[in-house]
Amino acid sequence: MKVSPVKLGLIALPLIGGAAFVYVIFSALVSSERGALDSYARGDMARFQTVSEPPGQPRHSLVTADGSETSLEQMRGRILLVNFWATWCAPCVIEMPYLDTLQAEYGSEDFEVVTVSMDRSIEDAREFFERTGLEHLALYHDPSMSSAMAAGARGLPTTILYGRDGREIGRLAGEADWAGEDAFRLIEAALERY
Repeated sequence: MKVSPVKLGLIALPLIGGAAFVYVIFSALVSSERGALDSYARGDMARFQTVSEPPGQPRHSLVTADGSETSLEQMRGRILLVNFWATWCAPCVIEMPYLDTLQAEYGSEDFEVVTVSMDRSIEDAREFFERTGLEHLALYHDPSMSSAMAAGARGLPTTILYGRDGREIGRLAGEADWAGEDAFRLIEAALERY
């Protein structure tokens, strides 16, 4: 007995549909691994993404306002919100006052906003700080841009949150309101958990 292709298709169609239905149901029931801060990535922080296999901080040298050298590695032991920015980057310029406010609100021995300038010279960043009245942020500069590249920043601004152990918690690409309630809740949660 030979079955026509049309009949075969009519028999297979419900089976394929049933299999697809079962796949969708089981996919919805199996939750993907979520980071401890994912529930805080709301509102202005909705683009904040935690990482499941956190890389460490870049180990490259940064130049400070007084010309000495430091690194993110030397800042371990506290939560760091590292922002890679430049004065020629319009979204960066917009968010710098927000980062200054965040540092004023939460800056301590346990937390620091580390803004790393990717400008050609530290003088460009220093003049910007003075002109815009940024008074709570420390000035850091990476003339080689190697720290941003090592951190995997795909563009500016990129902001990465690191735990006390120096491992990345998560990141946000692009401009954000770091002076808003959503950002404050995210930082408070990081201070409690990491």
